[in-house]
Amino acid sequence: MIKKIISGGQTGADQAALDVAIELDIPHGGWVPKGRLTEKGPLPPRYQLLELQTENYEKRTEQNVLDSDGTLILSHGELTGGSERTHYIAMLNQRPCLHINLLQIIPFEAVLKIIAWIEENNIEVLNVAGSRESKDPYIYQATVDVLEAVLCFNKTTIESETTQFCEDILSKPSEMPKNIKEVVNRLIRALSLNQKTKIVNLDENELIHFYEQLDSKIRSTILKWLDSKELLKACGVKDTDVNNIKDAGIVIMKELWKTLQQKRHIMRIVK
Repeated sequence: MIKKIISGGQTGADQAALDVAIELDIPHGGWVPKGRLTEKGPLPPRYQLLELQTENYEKRTEQNVLDSDGTLILSHGELTGGSERTHYIAMLNQRPCLHINLLQIIPFEAVLKIIAWIEENNIEVLNVAGSRESKDPYIYQATVDVLEAVLCFNKTTIESETTQFCEDILSKPSEMPKNIKEVVNRLIRALSLNQKTKIVNLDENELIHFYEQLDSKIRSTILKWLDSKELLKACGVKDTDVNNIKDAGIVIMKELWKTLQQKRHIMRIVK
């Protein structure tokens, strides 16, 4: 399970990893050259990286490799320049390192490969590196998409979050979701990769059956949420009749399905 994400703060893949960590409330850090150097000037203060006493980028790279449990390098194509050097330093220090060439593997398979590598090497502090923005203007968003999927779909993370997800909702009524969007966002974090993959590949008319087959903890939590008149109203339901509550659950599943459809690029079925 990833407990911290670090990088060297450069534009592109480095900053994408830090932004994902910030968005998902995961601790982040790493080392940056003296002056907080990046190709676009000083690294913004929102990134909580430590500053070295040297402007040497290679020293920054080495320190991040040594301070992490493993280094993930993302690129569109073969490694060159600083990314190639990062791989060399990781190998030289016999540290786990995985290069993902996004031109040779679809995002869904990349996510599964990264998750397997993380679990195999018991990585908790992940160093992320890759192309800078000036060399690859598409690497930032590609890194965001892949990392978000890895962190949300990691089996260990999902299982622990699902348990906490249900316990928190049942013990803290004040945190009950107030609208469909909040429900969908929580479900995306709670459902397993397998469940989300199944949902995204369903026809819309198959959602009723899938809703009835949901994991009992998650389904019972949805029913607890639907005790809220505010949420029922958002689902177009006026009273708490059993059939109406079921209809509200289907409305939620349809919104979940639509949201996952928008993320389909990272949820393709492996044939």
